[in-house]
Amino acid sequence: MRARSVAVILVAAGKGVRAAQAAQSRPKQYRDLAGRPVIAHTLDAILAIEAIGQVIPVIHRDHADLWSGLGIGGPRISEPVHGGASRQESVLEGLKALAPLRPDRVLIHDAARPFPPPELFAAILAGLDAHDGAIPALPVTDTIKRSLDGEMITSTEDRRQLFAAQTPQGFRFGQIFSAHMRAATVRREFTDDAEIAEWAGLGVAIVPGSRDNIKITHPDDFARAENILGARSAMETRIGTGYDVHPFDTGDAVWLCGVRIPHTARLKGHSDADVALHALTDAILGAIGEGDIGVHFPPSDPQWKGAASTIFLKHAGELVRRRNGRIVNLDVTIVAEAPRIATHAPAMCAAIADTLGIAANRVAVKATTNEKLGFIGREEGIVAMASASIELPRED
Repeated sequence: MRARSVAVILVAAGKGVRAAQAAQSRPKQYRDLAGRPVIAHTLDAILAIEAIGQVIPVIHRDHADLWSGLGIGGPRISEPVHGGASRQESVLEGLKALAPLRPDRVLIHDAARPFPPPELFAAILAGLDAHDGAIPALPVTDTIKRSLDGEMITSTEDRRQLFAAQTPQGFRFGQIFSAHMRAATVRREFTDDAEIAEWAGLGVAIVPGSRDNIKITHPDDFARAENILGARSAMETRIGTGYDVHPFDTGDAVWLCGVRIPHTARLKGHSDADVALHALTDAILGAIGEGDIGVHFPPSDPQWKGAASTIFLKHAGELVRRRNGRIVNLDVTIVAEAPRIATHAPAMCAAIADTLGIAANRVAVKATTNEKLGFIGREEGIVAMASASIELPRED
């Protein structure tokens, strides 16, 4: 069964009047939050989810320069489309832009919610396995009073039945597109996409929301958002180590740290047998408590036969990113009598850095011999050892 395609409509067409401050007259989604625009934080959270294939930004037609000034791009981010006079109209424009791609599922998210956690996306997508729609929501904890004139209480609501809706809100694409098209023909303004789905007769489930998934609406919401980022910035350092060995086999080159080096033999293995990247991948996985390379890429699986080991390393780096972590530094030691490694070390550091999207000065590659001792000294194979220093948000 093919994986279901998932797209995101990022609703960023509002003018952000309520959050405006004299110090920053830009719309709230483009205002700085801890040195970066709010919308950049939001995109970070979205793009950290591997299942999301495409993001359609919906922006105000007057904000083209603000969007281009972000310098954000990539194969998963489409050219922005212009929104309408209301959020409902803007979402419909995003759905129209997505129609040629025909995704199976669509998540509709407000750009002013910069902190949706990864587990929120997972819960919504899981909810869509059984329902037409799924939205995150939090139980209402305050007592809610109803008043017809804003002065006298008319009644008290049963808060056990009340939930505060958040985004992203997920739907099966064809159903929500049809519902939005129909809703555009009636004289009624819907407050969110779930209300349109309900009106159209679709079943929408609730999944647990997140307290950190705030919507920046008023000026003081920026202070709260700064506090959330401050709490997230409390990091701890994890250290992982890796070790691997591969024997030589008949061939004319070896792959080490993503670099092909001519030699009188090749390394034997199920993939390209890049012993250095295997050790390094294990070091990263060990630092974040994610098992070893065999757990993620079993050697018994034929799809990895002859595969480039940079695939394994890139996956380990993506797992760090999903945990909101960062790679501090990586250290690889290659033990071999031949081939000579020293002249290739700069290219190896560059290949590792490029694969992981980090600076090359965070990577060290060293080589030594085994002084003609043991199987290495007999030139029967190569050993690699690696260590990885990773920063992750504290969990306590």
